[in-house]
Amino acid sequence: MRANRPSLRRSIAAAAALPLLIGVLGACGYGSEAEKDRTAPVAKGEKVGGVDEVRIGYFANVTHATALVGLQEGLIQKELGGTKVKPQVFNAGPSEIEAMNAGAIDIGWIGPSPSINGYTKSKGENLRIISGSASGGVSLVVNPKKIKSLGELKGKRIATPQLGNTQDVALLNYLSTKGLKVDADTGKGDVTVLRQENKVIPASFQSGALDGAWVPEPTASKLVADGGKVLLDEKKLWRDDKFVITNVIVSQKFLKEHPDVVEAFLRGSVKTNDWIKANPDKAKASVNAKLKADSGKELPAKVLDPAFDNVDILNDPLASTLRDEADHAVKAGLLKGPLLDGIYDLTLLNKVLKAEKQPAVEDAGLGAK
Repeated sequence: MRANRPSLRRSIAAAAALPLLIGVLGACGYGSEAEKDRTAPVAKGEKVGGVDEVRIGYFANVTHATALVGLQEGLIQKELGGTKVKPQVFNAGPSEIEAMNAGAIDIGWIGPSPSINGYTKSKGENLRIISGSASGGVSLVVNPKKIKSLGELKGKRIATPQLGNTQDVALLNYLSTKGLKVDADTGKGDVTVLRQENKVIPASFQSGALDGAWVPEPTASKLVADGGKVLLDEKKLWRDDKFVITNVIVSQKFLKEHPDVVEAFLRGSVKTNDWIKANPDKAKASVNAKLKADSGKELPAKVLDPAFDNVDILNDPLASTLRDEADHAVKAGLLKGPLLDGIYDLTLLNKVLKAEKQPAVEDAGLGAK
């Protein structure tokens, strides 16, 4: 049976005043519970470690393809046997961190900035990063009638999915490198940064309320399909075009109490990534099926195809890029004195990778001792 989990301080999301978005508040009070469709994998067999269920958070984004495919195809549930997967969908990272802090989820796919923020604010006590999942898949898309070059951002209105999420940090950092000042909390300044949910941004863009958006896939490709233009693919700002956009975190309490469940989950994650690479067309269809199950809508090919192609699926957390992500959060004014030491625990992932005859991944000296 599941052990009781005491609530942790809920104020340690991404910054002291980070809001919990109303749009993602479902029945659980944090993320909306994934729609139960008739084809959802059924837990069967022996429970791992006798645990009844494992609560898993993710976003309905193509940058979370591992989650979408792993859940849709039952590859994660298969590894967990009779331990039921209970998925919850979030709009952005700060909300998911809030849920983990409160003991509402055990494991989650999430971006690096909320991971750093949550770990720092808890003084290294609330989570560990246990795997990578994706690189890339983020773009600055603009209305080409209003913005024709990167030198024309001043005075414009640019959206991100949520205050303190990974894209928010990336945009604020980029603007600062260009000498454009923005108050991190209010979003006001040389550029107006508007925080809106991914599902709201396309309508705002079409209405003319936005001049552009720094967003993950598939929102970026939706905006392009609506007449937007990719002004900047974020991977071009990174060495070798690689940066972590999605990693996997776990509650330290859950990891300590149920390492066998975490190992089974990671086995499912690794096998899902292998399946995606071996079956790209089927994986793309699986992503779309899960997006439809979660949101009620599937993506047209003109959106899904470029979105899927723009994301690099991997197991490596690209730990060396995490330091840069932390520096960006500091420069953006969203974090002071980031704590990174001990944020990773890749022991179980490397155990799984060794069993699958795949190379080990590194924690860039930021592993738990």
